[in-house]
Parts: sequence; structure tokens; C-alpha cells
Amino acid sequence: MKHLLVVDDEKHICQLYKSELEDDGYSVSIAHSGKEALEEVERNPPDLIVLDIQMPGMDGIETLETLLGRDKGIPVILSTAYSHYKEDFTTWGADAYVVKSSDMSSLKSEIRRLLSR
Repeated sequence: MKHLLVVDDEKHICQLYKSELEDDGYSVSIAHSGKEALEEVERNPPDLIVLDIQMPGMDGIETLETLLGRDKGIPVILSTAYSHYKEDFTTWGADAYVVKSSDMSSLKSEIRRLLSR
């Protein structure tokens, strides 16, 4: 079973993703900040990370940079409500970029694609 880490400061988004992704057969851990995410990656390295950009404290871009500095082997999907970040070169280190939506088909498709590589 593939293990995913969902990082988002919005608890309802985390619960939605966790429920949907567990229904698809994944094991899912949750972190509500960049700092929590880095700690979780050290404790229990995931097969893939779904990472929000806008979070208080250490945002998703800072978290992505730190993750890439430690281990480039874990695929990261940036998931945000703001499409303009896709043009920001600081997000280009991510393996995929998905705009948040109540329709999770894009996110699920990217997860399948990245885990099948």
C-alpha cells in the first residue's frame, strides 16, 4: 500500500483528501504546517506528498525547497487554490501542480501517474 502525506493548514481539506485517498487504497498521513510535514517525512517517509502552498509560518514553497534539499526522490504535488503560482519559478521543483477543486479527479490522476513512474 502506497503511503501519502497531505500537507494543508485547512483541516477540512485534509479530512476530505484523507477520506477520498484512503477510499482509493492509499495510506494517508496528515500535517497542518510545513514544519509538521518535515517532521513527518523524517519519522515516516511517504511515497508521495500533496503540499498546499499558502500556509502560515513555513509556506509550501519553503517546505518544497527544504524537501528537495534533503531528498529529491519523493514526488511532490503542489495543490493550491491559486493558479497564478504555476507561473512562479519557485514552484517548478514540484513534480506536478494541481488547482484545488471539489472534483478531485485531477489530483488523483496526478497521484497515479507519479506513483507509476
